[in-house]
Amino acid sequence: MKKSHPIRRTLLATAATVSGIVLLLSLKPASDPAGSVQAAPQQTAGVPSAQGGQGAAAGAQTLTGKAVQTQYGPVQVKITVTGGKVTQAEAVQAPSGGRSTEISGNAVPKLNQAAVTAGTADIDAVSGATYTSAGYKESLQSALDQAGSAQGSGSGEAQAGGDTQESGGGGADTGGGAATGTQVLTGSVAQTQYGPVQVRVTVVGGKITQAEALQSPSGGRSTQISGTAIPQLNKNAVAAGSADIDAVSGATYTTGGYKESLQSALDQAG
Repeated sequence: MKKSHPIRRTLLATAATVSGIVLLLSLKPASDPAGSVQAAPQQTAGVPSAQGGQGAAAGAQTLTGKAVQTQYGPVQVKITVTGGKVTQAEAVQAPSGGRSTEISGNAVPKLNQAAVTAGTADIDAVSGATYTSAGYKESLQSALDQAGSAQGSGSGEAQAGGDTQESGGGGADTGGGAATGTQVLTGSVAQTQYGPVQVRVTVVGGKITQAEALQSPSGGRSTQISGTAIPQLNKNAVAAGSADIDAVSGATYTTGGYKESLQSALDQAG
């Protein structure tokens, strides 16, 4: 018995050593982090498409149609065109006052939706708003005509995308841009004590060639004041070439709103 005892201890020690080695070998693959390394390249794959999406957004054009006079008041439409499609439409002006306010409130949202859906001015009139619908369609068409002219001349996309500096390297391209470099800029709506004022200007070669009020105070005495003041303010804007124009006597608030909206339009021209 005494002779065999050391042998048993040796066998047990050897078995424990072998078991320990096997256990260590079995744990190594579990601690290997190689399986998580492959995920990193997949995260960068979305960057080019994200950059491409920004380029498409930059190609948007905001176009304002002419103000169309109807039996119940002016109608004027502004649209956003992206990639040749109408993505947004809104009425900058619509008949208001009395029953007209209610009719416009019902008809204009439907006309806006129809313009986006159709992508053209070939939209159905809203029942009960025949005159407003007709004015809307005419103003919408004039806005769409601007988009067609811009695409035809090749200058519209450059202006919308802000790529003027990129095209400056070619003398022929620069010359063409100067010939077709007309900008139609719509200022922000300035709220006055008697109503909103909004101005749109046409800038050619860095100079104001035309100015008009898309919105001005109306109703009662305000209609008369605007009728006298606005034409004078339009003339002053063209003559001055800036928003630094004199106030029209008796139309202090209208003049203040006009100048504010005019300045915001000119700021877009840079």
